[in-house]
Amino acid sequence: MKLFLIRHGETVDNVAQVYAGVKDSALTMHGSLQAARLGQYFVESGLRFTRIFSSDLQRAHKTAAAILLAQIERQVDAVDHELVVTQSLLLREQDFGFYEGKSFYARSRGTNKTGKDIHRAEHQEEPGFKDIESKESMALRMDTFLDEHLIPILQSEIEGSEETVAIVSHGIIVSVLWKCLLKRFAAQTVSLAPGLNVGGGRVTPLEYLGGWSNTGYLELDIRPSQVLKENYTPVANDVAGAVDKSPEIRHLGPTISAVFIGRKMVINTVNGKEHLKGLKRTGGGVGSSKLDEGQKKIESFFKKRKVG
Repeated sequence: MKLFLIRHGETVDNVAQVYAGVKDSALTMHGSLQAARLGQYFVESGLRFTRIFSSDLQRAHKTAAAILLAQIERQVDAVDHELVVTQSLLLREQDFGFYEGKSFYARSRGTNKTGKDIHRAEHQEEPGFKDIESKESMALRMDTFLDEHLIPILQSEIEGSEETVAIVSHGIIVSVLWKCLLKRFAAQTVSLAPGLNVGGGRVTPLEYLGGWSNTGYLELDIRPSQVLKENYTPVANDVAGAVDKSPEIRHLGPTISAVFIGRKMVINTVNGKEHLKGLKRTGGGVGSSKLDEGQKKIESFFKKRKVG
């Protein structure tokens, strides 16, 4: 299986620097271009997706739709015409509760607490206050997604056929998804692709590969492994250097899922952004404005129209 964990394109709330978890923030014009570039890049790289999943929030779903559209437009003969974007509420961003739609709170001087933490302490006893979704709740959602969607796909893979799966979600929750997936592998079955540099030479736990840029992606390759079950190292006892060919990386986690016994995972790309090279924001504030679907349709008409 080839697996891509992808963050959505730039949104209006990203630009405005306000909290948007379950708030259904729209893509900007620039974000729409990012998504289109990503879809084109995947096609030009020879990728044919067999499954596409996304959050039901429009910023993720429209990014996933751009990937699907590129597959259809550029590989009509090869694309499975039943390929659709499967939306899931499980893939929604962390719920910021009381902070949804509010501006980022700056860190106060002389304290290690974030501005959000300070504000929370001051207001959490007020009527109507809704706390931020916990890490435990997000992990439960991601484990449920893995159990209900990804693991069945892995189990159904047959020799000679390969699934290529895209999961389009949000910056925080896609990081949680990665951590939950990683914990299902034994340490000696996870490796970095040759030449892939992570952490700038520092000792870096694999679960902390860095943030996702807008339309940035994590590319993974999951294959059969020759490591016998009795030779698996429990990841909770893993130490620096245990990850194959990656002495600067540490892999920590509590469990190994039985479905991943006999499989290995190679990390091929971290926060992939090659598709964004040369992409410039439209001036005059247009690039940061909300995507106008009507304008997009007009532009598409003139783009496709042939001059005779």
